[in-house]
Amino acid sequence: MALDKRSGRKQKEDSEDLSKLTRQQLRDLEAREKTTGQKVLDSIIVVLPVVCGMISILEYMLIPNGNQNQDIYTYLGLLIILIVAYIVYMTVGGISKLRGNKNILEKCRYRAPLFSALFLLLAGYDYLTLKTGVLTQPFVPCMNYILNIAWDDKAYLIESTLHTLRLLFLGYFIGVSLGLVTGITCGYSKKVRYWIDPIIKFLGPIPTSTWIPIIMVVSTSLFGGAVFIIALGSWFAVTVASMTGISNVDKDFFEAARTLGAKERQLVFRVAIPHAMPSILQGCTQAMSSACTAIMVAEMMGVKAGLGWYMTWAKSWASYDKMFAALFVICFIFTVVTKILDLIKRRVLRWQNGVVK
Repeated sequence: MALDKRSGRKQKEDSEDLSKLTRQQLRDLEAREKTTGQKVLDSIIVVLPVVCGMISILEYMLIPNGNQNQDIYTYLGLLIILIVAYIVYMTVGGISKLRGNKNILEKCRYRAPLFSALFLLLAGYDYLTLKTGVLTQPFVPCMNYILNIAWDDKAYLIESTLHTLRLLFLGYFIGVSLGLVTGITCGYSKKVRYWIDPIIKFLGPIPTSTWIPIIMVVSTSLFGGAVFIIALGSWFAVTVASMTGISNVDKDFFEAARTLGAKERQLVFRVAIPHAMPSILQGCTQAMSSACTAIMVAEMMGVKAGLGWYMTWAKSWASYDKMFAALFVICFIFTVVTKILDLIKRRVLRWQNGVVK
């Protein structure tokens, strides 16, 4: 028996020593200096967006236009602004590295291929539209046309954007709030889930666009009907994610908390919700995606304002440059909103850093 205990302690000590050695090797590997070739490659990749930006400018200025182009310096100004912004970003990263902070420059190195691809994509789009006409104008306008018409029609675009944001966030927050209450309650209580689950299964598979004809007839306000459609899609996504997250919490956590004297309220807010938070936040992200789709459908088919309505109105007048301008504004807004949600998710789930890749 004593021999077995000594053998067990020896194996444990060997395992701990191996674990310490492995961690030390990982730290040494991370701290290892890069080779000259790797440094040169990193420098080339960091500078590559500036080169691709210059290629975009040369393509726009030197290749003859195959179609008519007016106010030619608008698109050129945008390219210069983007290049200068990246140079500033790169310079700040270099200065920070000299001061001992490599994070900014490493992020710049990581994002440089994407920025390079963006400049090349702009050059390719300009070549296919303005230079060669492979993408026929005015049905597919060049970037310079889109920028010019967006500036000329900025008052309507700003008004439509504000209306879309108001409608989006109002419906989204209502749906998310109700979805959290429903999902957490159903996930924690089997009695509540017995009555609510059939409703979720009945309403969930129905596409939000299916409700538009019904809402247009029943609702006294198209704006209120659009809010209902957006809230419904958001409610379903958050409800399912919250209910799944709460249901998957290990029962041993609840038993341990009860043993320590936790009450039902503490079991919900201190045990169930924190452990289900990854699923809940994932549901919030899915809800935003559903809300973005619903708001475009609602504005195109019913609501008399917003970016979706603006696109439909521009298409009816064959103003395809205005339609593309609104489309780019929509893409920018939804990209920013998704990025904000991602930052919130990283902040709330910061304890997962280093655990989830």
